[in-house]
Formats: sequence, structure tokens, C-alpha cells
Amino acid sequence: MRFLLILVLVILVLVLIGFVLGYNKIRSADVRVSEALSGIDVELTRRASLIPSLVHVVQTFASHEKGIIDHVTDARAALTSATGGKSVAQRSAAEKELDTALGQVLALGQSYPQLNSSNNFLNLQDNLADTENKLAFARQYYNDGVATLNRTIGTIPWMFVAPLAGVSEREYYQIPQ
Repeated sequence: MRFLLILVLVILVLVLIGFVLGYNKIRSADVRVSEALSGIDVELTRRASLIPSLVHVVQTFASHEKGIIDHVTDARAALTSATGGKSVAQRSAAEKELDTALGQVLALGQSYPQLNSSNNFLNLQDNLADTENKLAFARQYYNDGVATLNRTIGTIPWMFVAPLAGVSEREYYQIPQ
């Protein structure tokens, strides 16, 4: 009888240790995903902060291209409101809209040779390209974290611990196309 009691206590302690380890593992993975999403927000905000300077430079050379400039301004506002929110899909859609608008603005450089030779315009293009590279890395880092988290909480025994930890599957960041 005493042996059975000790055996039950040992099993309970092992289950408790397993639960604590699983809880910590899942919560750590969830925090990594949140941090990675914040990294995407940082780069999206950085890119959005370059837009007013780009608009100003373009307005100097192509003031009659108001429709394109307004489109960029509206897309920037949508991206700014999407960052910091919970929806990854909303971020991605706002990013796609800004990419479209930026493409139109950067294409103006081909139509206005004096704009394309402006140091400010070229510097802003370089900064945007650098930010896009960092953004691509941040997206990949986020999606790697989501894959790890989703894989972890989809396997036994962690799938039983995840609801108790308040963690559920996260959505992947879809690259705007």
C-alpha cells in the first residue's frame, strides 16, 4: 500500500513537472511570436516615416501628380493604423496598398529625370530598399516563430497544455503580392 502511494506521488510530481515545462515552453514560443510581430511593426513604421519626405521631394518636381501623392498619403495612413493592431492580415493588406502606391511614386522618377537625379530622392530610394530588406527578414523571423509555435501546440502532450496557457495557433504573415 505504501509503495502504491509513493508511486502515485512520484507520477503526480512528474506530471506537474511536465506541465510546468510545457507551459513555459509554449508561453516562451508565444512571446517570441509577439516580439517578431513587433519587429515587423517597427520596420513598417520606419517605412511609413520615410513617406512624408518622399512625398515632399516628389511634390517639388512633380506637383501636378496630386492623385499619386494622395494615394501614397492615404496608404501610409492605413498602414500606420494597421501596425500595432492584432490582425496580421490587416497589416499585410495595408502593406500591399502602400507597395502599390510607392511603386507609382518611384515610377515618377522615370518620367522626371531631374527627380531621378535628385540626391534626396535617391537617398530615400536607398532607405526604402534597406527598410524593405529588413522587413523581409522580420517577416521571415515572424513566420518561423509562428511555425514553431503552431507545431508545438499541435503535438501531444503540448496540445493539452496550450489551452491552459491561453495560447492558440497564430496566423502566418502573408507577403503582399
